[in-house]
Amino acid sequence: MAPPKKPRPRRSPGRPATNSPDQRPRLIEAALECFVRDGIAATSLRGIASRAGVTPALLHYYFGSKQALRDAVFEERMMPAVAALRDKLMTAGDDAGALMRTFVRGLFDIMAAHPWFPSLWVREVLCEGGALRELLLDRIGDGLPQLIAGRFALAQRAGQLNDRLDPRLLVVSMVGLTLFPAASAPIWRELFKTDLGMNVLAEHALALLHHGMAPSHEG
Repeated sequence: MAPPKKPRPRRSPGRPATNSPDQRPRLIEAALECFVRDGIAATSLRGIASRAGVTPALLHYYFGSKQALRDAVFEERMMPAVAALRDKLMTAGDDAGALMRTFVRGLFDIMAAHPWFPSLWVREVLCEGGALRELLLDRIGDGLPQLIAGRFALAQRAGQLNDRLDPRLLVVSMVGLTLFPAASAPIWRELFKTDLGMNVLAEHALALLHHGMAPSHEG
């Protein structure tokens, strides 16, 4: 008579089977979709689990908490996009026009590849109380904007940039002419009954900035 089989040990609630594929990237994508649609503060782990088609226990297994999941979205989705733009700017040189074009084209390339980027940035970074503001300031707040503004200041002293501009506010203007139009593009498409794709928005921003940045004697 064969000995009785030992019962299989029960898995912890939500713990994936050893032969199941890693679901972490899919869960991060589900969280990102919920954060963009509803905002991070208004999103619950249960809502993310529902979006991903899993149990809340599985989210706890992979991340432990909503804050850890938020941090994973920031580190693994937003920061790689920002780093790609930073790398382009680091090699753009000191010419003001080239630096501006690299910023505008680079940012619109990011937003074309990641349609969620402008909405998440506006809601969670620029708006007061945004859940990603402090994280972003800690990572790039003391480096990239100052680097760009410093290069604009050098160009201005060399007579290559409109002397009535503040190099720091020129950085602010570039952000305003890229991220805000992209985030609000669905509204303007509806109001103007026309397509306002990323290339249209990029060309508009480039034209305005090129004219406004020209030295006074070229005005």
